[in-house]
Amino acid sequence: MLTRLDLINNKALAFDKAYGSLSGLAIGDSFGDASRKPENKSNYGVTTDFNKGASWSTDDTEFALLTAKTLIECGGHLTTDEVVKAWLNNVATQDEFKRGGASEIEAANNLRKGLRPPYSGMYNSAHMSDGTAMRIGPVGIICAGDPERAAHMAAIDASVSHYREGVWGAQAVAAAVSVAMVDATMDEIIDTAMLQIPKDSWFYYAMNNAFEIIEKADGSIIDAWMPLHDALWTSSWATTAEAVTQAFACLKLAHQDFKTGVIVAGNFGRDADTIGAVAGTILGAKYGASKMPEAWIEKTRYPSGTCLEFTKGLDIKELATGLATLIK
Repeated sequence: MLTRLDLINNKALAFDKAYGSLSGLAIGDSFGDASRKPENKSNYGVTTDFNKGASWSTDDTEFALLTAKTLIECGGHLTTDEVVKAWLNNVATQDEFKRGGASEIEAANNLRKGLRPPYSGMYNSAHMSDGTAMRIGPVGIICAGDPERAAHMAAIDASVSHYREGVWGAQAVAAAVSVAMVDATMDEIIDTAMLQIPKDSWFYYAMNNAFEIIEKADGSIIDAWMPLHDALWTSSWATTAEAVTQAFACLKLAHQDFKTGVIVAGNFGRDADTIGAVAGTILGAKYGASKMPEAWIEKTRYPSGTCLEFTKGLDIKELATGLATLIK
């Protein structure tokens, strides 16, 4: 297992993992969004690659790039004031969102009303959504090897738009990315995520339920697939206890390489773009960009600004470079 110092002393490796994690998030987001489309299901059944007409990106990647931009601009010294400033400058300025999560839209409205964290997240009907987990990968990147710091910073970022499960989901993913950055095993990654979740919470219950199903299926994707869907279903597919749990379940089932893991996560259905994004940012941190399909990296390198207009044309590689320099 690596240490944070190893990444500090090896800039090329730090960049490879930072780029892997940020690009992995974008790939998983785009792949999951494509795989759940009716035409893909009709044409392929199971999606294993991007087809020629596949488009991207969704709010998952673009809000993650907001988090990355915020971290870079504040030099990694994240505060509630920095998060609020970033959201007022880059989210609340938009009159409409062609595509965006309910939790983020409501948070932007709350900020316009003058509410500030934690109230902008608490007074939010979608406060338990997976909207924080999808965007929090960059925090885990700069907190490589330090899951406690990652969880602390994740709570600062998440509280602008979420509360309870919504915050805990962000903390679990950020902590998972932080240890994936230093080559933790998947069991260690999942154990680290579990440490961030209150034991009396719905999220903790769902995670344990999922892992029990996988254990009963002896790790078989085929045997666990339908029971996981049945057990974790909620009336809103973007709920942390459902979607983030599904992402970790997919990681438990398939993590031998980046490509296989993303294909399994992206094909899970339901909130597949977030499931793919969470799995992708963790797998990308673990394996690095050098072990990911180059065509997939290039396919998703430049966002389309589908949700957040400022992200159109940003270079994910450039942002990953900035994040890597914050590992110090």
